[in-house]
Amino acid sequence: MTDQAEIIFEKMNQVIPVLKHCAILDIKVLSADIGKLSLLLPYSQKIVGHPETGVIHGGALTTLMDTACGFAAVSALGELAIAPTLDLRIDYMGPAEPGKAVIGEAEAYRVTRNVIFARGQAYHQDQKDKPIAHCTATFMRLDSQTTQKDIQSLGI
Repeated sequence: MTDQAEIIFEKMNQVIPVLKHCAILDIKVLSADIGKLSLLLPYSQKIVGHPETGVIHGGALTTLMDTACGFAAVSALGELAIAPTLDLRIDYMGPAEPGKAVIGEAEAYRVTRNVIFARGQAYHQDQKDKPIAHCTATFMRLDSQTTQKDIQSLGI
């Protein structure tokens, strides 16, 4: 891991666990680099959407992918920032297997003056070739003055 990747990984581990929705879902940072992020959504009964089958609720997967793409987008900027979601499209390719954790992997593939473009996929460990979902997303770049006030309010 490069020094820059280590710094990004540490910052993501400072921010993501304090977000209420990530704390409730117990989302963990697996890896981080410039413009890239991998998160883990552990399987638990609280995220089951269909009790008879044990399949994870789509909302939990959406949260995983929005968070992964959003923070991949932020990490592409080179400074800690806030970038609200403008658009998120998720294509579900099949249900997550009951009892298995899900990895959400994302990358920012284009950064413009106002918008950051990201894409990602959700899959089970060792099953990257069999995605559960694929997503594309756009995020708004906020000016650094606004961002710094918001970051300070988080105590980071």
